[in-house]
Amino acid sequence: MKKSEIILLTTTLFVTLFYGESVGINLGILGISYSLLLLFSAAEKFRTKTFLILFVLSVSSSIAFAWYGDFTSFLAILFSLCLLAFKSKNRDLKSILTLPLFVLNFVTFFGRFFNFKDWLPKRNIAGSGQKFISVILIPVIFSSIFFAIYTMGSSHFSSIFSDYEFDLNFWEFLSLACLGFFIAFTFLNFKTYDFFLGWNHHLKNDFVNEDHVKESTYSFLDVDAERKSGVVSFLALNILLLIFIITFNYEQFVEIAKTPIELSAETHERVNAVILSIIMAIAVIMFYFKGNFNFDEKAKSLKVLAKIWIVLNAVLVISAFAKNTEYILNMGLTYKRLGVYSFLILAIIGLIVTYFKIKNRKTNGFLFNQMIWYFYGTLLVCSFINWGKIATSYNLKGGFGNYDYLSTLKFNDQLLKEKFPEKYEIDYLEEIVSGTFLSRTLYDESLKNN
Repeated sequence: MKKSEIILLTTTLFVTLFYGESVGINLGILGISYSLLLLFSAAEKFRTKTFLILFVLSVSSSIAFAWYGDFTSFLAILFSLCLLAFKSKNRDLKSILTLPLFVLNFVTFFGRFFNFKDWLPKRNIAGSGQKFISVILIPVIFSSIFFAIYTMGSSHFSSIFSDYEFDLNFWEFLSLACLGFFIAFTFLNFKTYDFFLGWNHHLKNDFVNEDHVKESTYSFLDVDAERKSGVVSFLALNILLLIFIITFNYEQFVEIAKTPIELSAETHERVNAVILSIIMAIAVIMFYFKGNFNFDEKAKSLKVLAKIWIVLNAVLVISAFAKNTEYILNMGLTYKRLGVYSFLILAIIGLIVTYFKIKNRKTNGFLFNQMIWYFYGTLLVCSFINWGKIATSYNLKGGFGNYDYLSTLKFNDQLLKEKFPEKYEIDYLEEIVSGTFLSRTLYDESLKNN
């Protein structure tokens, strides 16, 4: 199929799935459809192992959204499809460029749309296709636009159509058609601008020979002075961090226990400080190890001090991890506390990747290229697992939380029904029963069947 035909087909599918519906199973079906379309339309040279894995993950995240329909699974399906579309046309560009590439394509949509030669078929196509475009598609587009303008400008003109009862909601149909076309056009006809190739060069994982040249970063410092600056800086930072770890753990595990509200506030403040500290730690290491110091034989002490600082930051993360665990053991499990775990896990992974960056003499781009995949993996895990049910089950066993709180957690209806048979009620039961299949989720269907 030609590019224009695929775009029109997916636009029609979008309107069919979402007309008169709210978001639910229909988005999952759309995600699977896009995944299959990208699989079959991709050239053979782009069907790499990474592409096939992304295809499986795109289908899986679509199923996850069809089941849960929450924001996390929506982000998972969005990232999956963007990465899959990106890899369907680019084998060598780094995955971290996916987001800026699609953002730019969203912004430049109108410019690319009117460049008809890039996506509309040539004039030598079969007569039926040419007739469809000239006799149906283009007149319908222009008629729809001017119909909207004239309707807003004349109440009598609008009444000609509004006085009759149409089954078709024209405005909803037009809006969905435009949105569906916009999404299809962006995903299936995105453009990789030349400057992305320049960015891709700076995001390489390994240094090339010219990067081994020993030159200073700044004109006012020579190489020896810059190396001494790094040694003194990391020595001071190690001492400072060691003192902070001692006081941090003393405040958390030795001081007299405080009220739950104070404990909650302090825990989140300290975790935020830890995460900010890790980000700054990685930034400082990137500052000193962006080039020649990776190959400088005289920089051994600098490398040792940097690795010590990484280890100390890892100790800080473990301390925060332990405090969050203690907090959960005493106060119960919530989404925020689960979120703290995910951030801390990503922080420790970032430190490990940074350690290997120094050890294996990798570029700063190596950090970004690796972390984008770990972030994506974390998002997928969060979208596949029923965290609301896990939190409810843990809190019920530990005696934490009452019905009013537990009912605010999602996807735990069966547990609430068993534990609180007198209080349990589904606030949106009427919506589940009355809504159509496409507007519900598979989880809603399981409740409806029960």
